[in-house]
Amino acid sequence: MSDLLKIFDRALLRRRRSRVAAAMAGHAFLLERFRDDVEERLAFIQRDFTAALVLGAHGGAIGRLLAGRGVHSVVETETIAELLPKEASLAVLADEEALPFADESFDLIVAPLTLQFVNDLPGALVQIRRCLKPDGLFIGGMLGGATLQELRRAWLEAEAEITGGASPRVAPFADVRDLGGLLQRAGFALPVVDADVVRVRYSSPLALMHELRAMGAGNVLDDRRRVSVGRRLLMRASEIYAENFADPDGRMPATFELLTMTAWAPHESQQKPLQPGTAKTRLADALGTTEGRLPRDPLKR
Repeated sequence: MSDLLKIFDRALLRRRRSRVAAAMAGHAFLLERFRDDVEERLAFIQRDFTAALVLGAHGGAIGRLLAGRGVHSVVETETIAELLPKEASLAVLADEEALPFADESFDLIVAPLTLQFVNDLPGALVQIRRCLKPDGLFIGGMLGGATLQELRRAWLEAEAEITGGASPRVAPFADVRDLGGLLQRAGFALPVVDADVVRVRYSSPLALMHELRAMGAGNVLDDRRRVSVGRRLLMRASEIYAENFADPDGRMPATFELLTMTAWAPHESQQKPLQPGTAKTRLADALGTTEGRLPRDPLKR
């Protein structure tokens, strides 16, 4: 992979996830929120899927949901063995950046917050599209730009004050409009991206940072500063966080923006947008109003 695309130190990410794997289930509130979202979407679609791929088993939460909905074959992947579900019949150690599956292998692929740390997101989406059968469904979750906005500001201000500069500490997050465009570029049809803001409260900024580490979501940016965070900097960041964001009762809010992508592999049966000029019903009739001309601009001749 080109160095230009190396945003994350994925080897470090695997090591950190391995260290906290045994306790990650106790800090999986975002995964649980995404799981509920997937369940609602599948209930709305009301379609039977026969072969599903879960990119990021996370102990089997999504796999159990799909099996409970009658999906005959569920393949679950993970980058570390500790998070592969023991009860899964088809569990594979695999990297989201290099999927080891044949073209058109699945009619459903779910990526539960696992694309957050891929270096080449457009390439990963192209691979997912390749693995889907025609009219297959992709549901993916990522974190949006409002995520941890309080923590990012506190760190930037603390570092500017103490060191005179800032080191990359919080991973870049996706944008709703960008994700829709990336899905289209990857060859998906009917892409939809929804945003859900989750507000969580902690006893202190340090408690938030502890939970992020327990999620295996510490700083894994490749160009991070390779020195330990000093106590002075840590305490100053915590002070700035509390000064600017504490609730009246003293607890610290943290924002997480959960983006859910839904898109389909193209198929001739899917609805297509009408060509310009081919509509059979006037917009005025659909809105129940009277069509009229716009008033003339007196400045134009």
